[in-house]
Amino acid sequence: MGFFLLILYVVLLCMSQLNKSLGQQRNKLLRYQLIKNLYNETIKQHPHTPLTKILEVYIRPVYPISRTTLYEILCTNVQSELKAVEQQINSQGRLFN
Repeated sequence: MGFFLLILYVVLLCMSQLNKSLGQQRNKLLRYQLIKNLYNETIKQHPHTPLTKILEVYIRPVYPISRTTLYEILCTNVQSELKAVEQQINSQGRLFN
């Protein structure tokens, strides 16, 4: 009996860590989307401004990120990754319904 309770505890602990990880991934992607939106708005207003200047003047005061992180954000397909994470979160919820 104690062994099964231990197994149940380990399984629930692993699932809570997975849910936490998925939540962190979703929050990161949502933040990436906000940064991409800010970048795109700035490009529309100042089309000939270099990326480093846009980062320094418009993005970094709001989101303190590095140039490398901005490059990573701009290369990330946020919509598809966010959809995949949301599907994983939804499938996790169905396990207990």
